[in-house]
Amino acid sequence: MKNKRSTLLLLYLIFLVSTSFGQGAGKYGGKYVNPFGVYSVTAGIGIAYYMGDLRDAIDMKHLGMGPSLSIGGLYRVTEHFSARGELRFYQVSADQKYSRNADNNLSFRTRNPDINLGIQADLFSFNSQSPVNPYLFAGVGFTFLNPKASYQGSWYSLAPLTTEGEKYNRLPLVFTGGIGVSAKYSEKLSFGLELCNNFVQSDYLDDVSTFYPNPDVLPSDLARALSDRSPEIGLPARLVGGVRGGPKVKDSYLFLQVRATYLIGNRMRALERKRLRCLKL
Repeated sequence: MKNKRSTLLLLYLIFLVSTSFGQGAGKYGGKYVNPFGVYSVTAGIGIAYYMGDLRDAIDMKHLGMGPSLSIGGLYRVTEHFSARGELRFYQVSADQKYSRNADNNLSFRTRNPDINLGIQADLFSFNSQSPVNPYLFAGVGFTFLNPKASYQGSWYSLAPLTTEGEKYNRLPLVFTGGIGVSAKYSEKLSFGLELCNNFVQSDYLDDVSTFYPNPDVLPSDLARALSDRSPEIGLPARLVGGVRGGPKVKDSYLFLQVRATYLIGNRMRALERKRLRCLKL
């Protein structure tokens, strides 16, 4: 009985909180707005974090994080759902000298663009104009892989060197999922925080995936030097077929961003204004 009362009390409190959020700023001055066709522009800035073959644990001193930037838009479909599209840029890096596989001595840095399309689901409806609105989102897109490594004072693109003896797709699919929360600053402007993980359908974000190849199949001395970097730290060359990466788990990158969303307007309202102008003429 006591548990039942506690549950009812909790549900009542949740109802009160959600009701207070829902009454936030009113329905655009008390008027209902058809949510379909309302569009906004978005921008974000934050950090990107890499998870892949060159990282076997979280090292707080050497996280290898880089910047992430995004620009995009939201197109409202229903009270709770919006279509979402973004163009994003990010940098991540890692160095095995800070890992358990330090003997391999591999490292990389990459600065990549990606494009993503998906759906965003808001907890509170559009017309409730809640001052704070948590949301979930998911999407799919592409990223361009451009891993590089520093060697003798210069940076070299690794993909053309085929350091594992094979060419890989440099434009793989990326599945994205995340959570966020936005807070209204004004009727049109909102700020928020967003966390998302991006699952690359490739294990070559870092140019490392499988095994050490036969050096004779590599195209150049530079390719051989960047394929096996153990000799640089005084260790013997790796055996052909030795483990270079872990192909069973694909790479991913994480974004944590501060976001801004600016409501541009309503497509249907814009069409109505245009129709009225034409009638006046």
